[in-house]
Amino acid sequence: MGKFDGVLLVSDYDATFAEGNNVHPDNLDMLAYFEAEGGRFTIATGRTHCTFRKIRPLVPFNAPVLMANGALIYDFETGETLFESPLPPTVREDMAELSRQFPKMSLEVYSGENDLYAWNPNLYVRNHIAYTGARSHICPIDEMPFPWEKAIMEHNHRTLLTFQAEILKRWGDRYEVIFSADHMLELNAKGCTKGASALRLAEMLGIQKENVYCVGDNENDIAMLDVSAIPFAPENAIPAVKAVPGVVVLPPCKKGTIAALIRHLDAIY
Repeated sequence: MGKFDGVLLVSDYDATFAEGNNVHPDNLDMLAYFEAEGGRFTIATGRTHCTFRKIRPLVPFNAPVLMANGALIYDFETGETLFESPLPPTVREDMAELSRQFPKMSLEVYSGENDLYAWNPNLYVRNHIAYTGARSHICPIDEMPFPWEKAIMEHNHRTLLTFQAEILKRWGDRYEVIFSADHMLELNAKGCTKGASALRLAEMLGIQKENVYCVGDNENDIAMLDVSAIPFAPENAIPAVKAVPGVVVLPPCKKGTIAALIRHLDAIY
């Protein structure tokens, strides 16, 4: 029996676990200790299959991964999708309508394990596609195949706030509309959040809610911090994350956030 048996640690990837491909070595050392003592560790990310694939070797997870902001729970050990919550069929018509209202809107859509679809790509979208290395297709919104795991609108923050307000006003009962970065507004099915999926995974693993710990840096992480026994955030997190009730602020990502978190748990358990 290890001291972390029955404990689940869920971390955001970008700017929490790592900066791009740079993982602090202390994170890896402390995760090896955490997992050797029975702890289960995984990532909850906005990335999907096609964008998570290139960073997968950097992450020593030993539990299924939460992708697309919780729309997918995927077991890389067995190659099995344990849960999926795609966007509703109305999304293609709704986004086409929104694009007519806002002709400068750009859209990324993730469908299937290998493909990213883009409409009216601006510089933000082109840079993101290049960063992810995903296989991309430029096509009209009404030609993008179903199912959509998630969609992303990318623009300056002020413009995205306008898009967010309009979507919530017209279709707030259908979608989660949340920022994952200042220039990235993400669209998921209503009720599909990292928090809901973290609890779903804990139930699958037979882990009690009081032993689930989550850490993240941006708006799309708040839902999982809200269900965490102790919410954690790196120093580089946005103000809204550091304002989550009871949050423990850890050293920034570049100084080993996850290592500091495990040391905190080590003192508790």
